[in-house]
Amino acid sequence: MSRGFASQGDLAEKRETFTELAPGVYALTAEGDPNSGVVVGDDSALVIDARATPRMAGDLVARVREVTDKPIRHVLLTHYHAVRVLGVAGYPDRVNVIASDATRGMIVERGQQDMESEIQRFPRLFRGKEEIPGLTWPTLTFHGEMTLWLGSREVRILHAGRGHTRGDTIAWLPQERVLFSGDLVEYGATPYCGDAHFQDWPATLDRLEALDAAALVPGRGEALTTPEQIREGLAGTRSFLRDLFGIAREGVVAGHDLKAVYDRAMAEMRPKYGHWVIFEHCMPFDVSRAYDEAKGIDNPRIWTAERDMEMWRALEG
Repeated sequence: MSRGFASQGDLAEKRETFTELAPGVYALTAEGDPNSGVVVGDDSALVIDARATPRMAGDLVARVREVTDKPIRHVLLTHYHAVRVLGVAGYPDRVNVIASDATRGMIVERGQQDMESEIQRFPRLFRGKEEIPGLTWPTLTFHGEMTLWLGSREVRILHAGRGHTRGDTIAWLPQERVLFSGDLVEYGATPYCGDAHFQDWPATLDRLEALDAAALVPGRGEALTTPEQIREGLAGTRSFLRDLFGIAREGVVAGHDLKAVYDRAMAEMRPKYGHWVIFEHCMPFDVSRAYDEAKGIDNPRIWTAERDMEMWRALEG
């Protein structure tokens, strides 16, 4: 292998920003690293995406303590990826861990393999990984939709549809019109599509757009607080998916192998998207999944640490 994963050399710490989007509603963003959200209710708080390790969750708890002393009673997982969920043990209060039933199913099916794979790929995002006690398991699952009441504050939690994974969940505050999209929407960041459903994802984005949010917190990138930014975030994500899956589908129809499809995708997409963060890291995984789906493989194949290395050698070695 000529080089390690692109992300293994990404060691520079990112500057975090903790922004209030509406009274008691906050976004933690970090220059393209995974985002989290905080919603403060009458007597408790909700965290949206737990972060990757208990130590990193502790940093978010410290941010929360700057704005409220109310206990954090709920943690929502937007999907199953390790970088979003393994920090649950870092919350000092007893929490309800909320996830869609599809997300729990993915943890059962592939959670351990995903944890080992992600830690290998992107070590900087797992600061204090030795403190992770094991997989994070939801304590409360739902099918389709549920409503969480934080006193008088309403948080609608919806399994929005397949896209980034088959279990993607959003948090929607209808009174404040603030939307936390998880990795269904990215802004200035390359969508990770290793577990994606390319053909379903655009319709899921349509459902998000129909909410007509005043502010949208993407999975990565700054919080979007104007109609123009929100349209740009949705359109950019759609465009990336359309362009990549189109290349993969044409390659499969023509009988090209994965390496040929990857080389074409990198050549055609780098000029348009190469400035987005984690482009070099995501593309081998993204093209691999797009190629599989174009060949008719509906359920994404499980990524393991061994499969990661095999794929990287084949495409970048």
